[in-house]
Amino acid sequence: MGKSLNLREVIDIEKVQKIQDDIAEATQIAMIVVDNKGIPITRHSNCSYFCEYMRSNKEHLKLCQKCDSIGGEEANKLNKPYIYKCYNGVVDFASPIIIKGEYLGAVMAGQVLIKNDEDVNINSIYYDEKKAKAIKESDSRLIDYYNKLEKISFDRIKSIANMMFHICNYIVEEGVLKITQQELAEKNMKCMEAEKLKAEIEKEYNESKLKMLQSQMQPHFLFNILNSISSLAIIENCPKIQKITYDLSKLLRYNINKHSRMVSIEEELEYVQAYLNLQKVRFGDRLSYKINVDEKLNNMNIPFMTIQPFVENSIIHGIEKKELGGVIEINCIDSDETFNIIIKDTGVGIDKFNLERLKSNLNKDCVNRNKSIGMGNVNRRLSHYYKKDFKINIESNISVGTTIKIIIPRKSLG
Repeated sequence: MGKSLNLREVIDIEKVQKIQDDIAEATQIAMIVVDNKGIPITRHSNCSYFCEYMRSNKEHLKLCQKCDSIGGEEANKLNKPYIYKCYNGVVDFASPIIIKGEYLGAVMAGQVLIKNDEDVNINSIYYDEKKAKAIKESDSRLIDYYNKLEKISFDRIKSIANMMFHICNYIVEEGVLKITQQELAEKNMKCMEAEKLKAEIEKEYNESKLKMLQSQMQPHFLFNILNSISSLAIIENCPKIQKITYDLSKLLRYNINKHSRMVSIEEELEYVQAYLNLQKVRFGDRLSYKINVDEKLNNMNIPFMTIQPFVENSIIHGIEKKELGGVIEINCIDSDETFNIIIKDTGVGIDKFNLERLKSNLNKDCVNRNKSIGMGNVNRRLSHYYKKDFKINIESNISVGTTIKIIIPRKSLG
C-alpha cells in the first residue's frame, strides 16, 4: 500500500469500545486497544485500581505503554496471543491487529494475578521481582491495590486470550472492509473526474471543429480583400496604407498557418514586428520598439505565439495608460544552458498586489480557457513542450515599467 495505515482510520472506535466494555464486564478483566507504539486507541475498560494508580505517574505510564508496545509486537511476531508479566509482575496478554500484512496495534487485556501461585512459566517484560517489590512497598496504597487484583487460573487466562484473538480477527475484517470501501469510493471519484474531464475535452474539441468549419471560407475572402486594398494603395500612391495592409496580411497568415506548431525565432519576431507596426499606426510617436537578436539564433524553435501576448500586454496595460507612451524592447539571449527571451517596457508598471497575484497565477498554471491569447495560454503552451523545465519571471516597478523574462532550457530547444 502507498502509505502506512493508522489504526484510528481503519476501525470503528465507538463500536470497538462497546465490544471491549461488554467483554471486560463479563470476564472481570481489564481491557484496552493500543496502536503499534503502545498508545491507547480506546478508553480502559474495567481498569484495576493498581494499574490506574501506577499510570497516574508519568514515569510509570511510560513503562506501562512500553510494555504494551513490546507485548503487541511479540504477539505480532507469533501471530497469536502473547501472555506475559509486566514490569510490576502483573499478568497481561496481547492479541495482534494485523491488516493487509501490516501490524497496526493490539488488544491488551489482563491486569490479573495467577490463582494459587500456580507454577507456570510465563514470559516477562522488564520484570524484576526485587524492583517490583520495592515499588509496591514505596506506597501503602499500592500494596493494598495489588492485593485486590483479580486472581484467575492460567487456563482461564489462555481461554480469554484466545477469545480476544477471535475478536481481533473481527476487528481486522471490519478494518479491511472499511479500507476497501474507501478505496472504491476514491476510485469512483477518480472515474467521475476522468469522465467529467473527457466530456469537457470532447466539448472543446467539438467547439473547435465548429469554429474551424465556420472559418474555412474566411481566410480566402480576407486575403482577396487585402490584396485588393494593397493593389489599390499602390495605384493611388498610398505607401502607408500598402504597408499596413502588408503587415495585417502577415499577421493573419501567421495565425492561420502556424497555430499549434513550433516556429523559428525569426518567424515569431517577424510576426511580432508586424504587430508592433500596426500598433504604431494607432499610437504614433507614443510607441517605439527595439528588437535585438543574434542572427545565429534565428533558426531556434519555440512554441507559436510565445512572445506576442507579452508584447500585447505591455501595450495595453503599460504603454497605453502612460500619457507620453513608452518603449518596448525585445532581446533574445543565448547562454550555455538556457535561452532567454526578455520583453521590457517603460509603461506605467504593475502595483505590488497585482504583481504578486500575477506571479502566483503563473506558478499555479492558472489559465482562462475563455481567452484565445494571453499569458495563461503562453504558460500552457510552454508547459506542453517543456513540462516544468521553463520559467517565466516578472519584475515591475510603478512608473518605471515591467520586464518579462522567459527562460527555456537549451537542451529542449529544436
